[in-house]
Amino acid sequence: MEWIFLVLVAVVLVFGFGVVVWNRRRAGLGEADATPVLPSRPSSPPSAVRPEPVVAEPSETPAGDEPTDTVGVVEPVAERATFRNRMAKARGALTGAFLGIRGRRGITDDTWDDLEEALLRADVGVRVTDELLSGLKARVKSKEITEPDALLSALQAEMVSRLEGADRSLQFVPGDPDSPNVWLFVGVNGVGKTTTIGKVANQQRSAGRSVLMAAGDTFRAAAAEQLATWAERSGAEIVRGNEGGDPSSVIFDGIERAGARNIDLVLGDTAGRLHTKTNLMDELRKVRRVAAKGKGRVTEVLLVIDATTGQNGLTQAREFGAATTVDGEGGVTGVVLTKLDGSAKGGIVFAIETELGLPVKLVGLGETIGDLVPFDPTEFVDALFATD
Repeated sequence: MEWIFLVLVAVVLVFGFGVVVWNRRRAGLGEADATPVLPSRPSSPPSAVRPEPVVAEPSETPAGDEPTDTVGVVEPVAERATFRNRMAKARGALTGAFLGIRGRRGITDDTWDDLEEALLRADVGVRVTDELLSGLKARVKSKEITEPDALLSALQAEMVSRLEGADRSLQFVPGDPDSPNVWLFVGVNGVGKTTTIGKVANQQRSAGRSVLMAAGDTFRAAAAEQLATWAERSGAEIVRGNEGGDPSSVIFDGIERAGARNIDLVLGDTAGRLHTKTNLMDELRKVRRVAAKGKGRVTEVLLVIDATTGQNGLTQAREFGAATTVDGEGGVTGVVLTKLDGSAKGGIVFAIETELGLPVKLVGLGETIGDLVPFDPTEFVDALFATD
């Protein structure tokens, strides 16, 4: 029995020893699975730490086009060119006289003197002034008009009436695509022909017509460059010649090219020339004659006049009209009056239309493209009589 007891004790001891060993091994495996703690290394100073590069995401908005906060920012709006807001100088030639007339209790001899002086100062012209005042005097004599305000209203209505009825449209004849319309621009030096052509080209392109510019001013070095700039801005084509070359050949080449490319409209520039220079006016006759020989049809010959020249514009119109007449036909078809916003001589419109029978088709009221506008008789006269 004693040996059985000893065997049991031995079994218990062996079993207990095994349990202890097994527990220690299990604990060791758990420590091995844990993240080992590495020996610490000497820390580097902050300046030695190399930062990770920051990579920016590509922006959806291209550089230079980032949206900006526009709250509270009002973009300037260009003032629309109107006769009333651009004709202060021309109105000034009449305003003083009109105020003086309205201040009188009746219509006297001084009234007629003031009216005559004001109309002549505005460059309405002697003939037109006499006709206007003669009609009004008859109505005053018959007691149809008795008050100064009624007299001025009657004068305003008569001035509008004298300008009504003219065809002021720019003539464009649709038809054969191989035969472009041709508009020639003529005038003396410095009146703004080239700039006018550029503005007209832009307007015609906006209207859906294809345009070619013919740089017929071969004598002024900057003219072709200026026209090329306008062509680029408006999307028009351009034909240029050699400096000092024959302007007629440039116009002809431009018309032929336009016909070959089915271009609707040719705008022909010509060199500025004094109407007193016979040889230069003869050259203009040649330009007009050659323009009629090509594929195109000359539907407009526009005389560009500086409004500040006043009555001298009448002489220009007569001479240029003669120089652009071919075999008894043609001549100037209309007038472009530039710089009207800077002139006190707006009355030249009446002289041109009444004495020469030429319609003023376009007027320049400023420097920008939108400042070349169709002439409107009612707006024009209203601007002369405006008191604000």
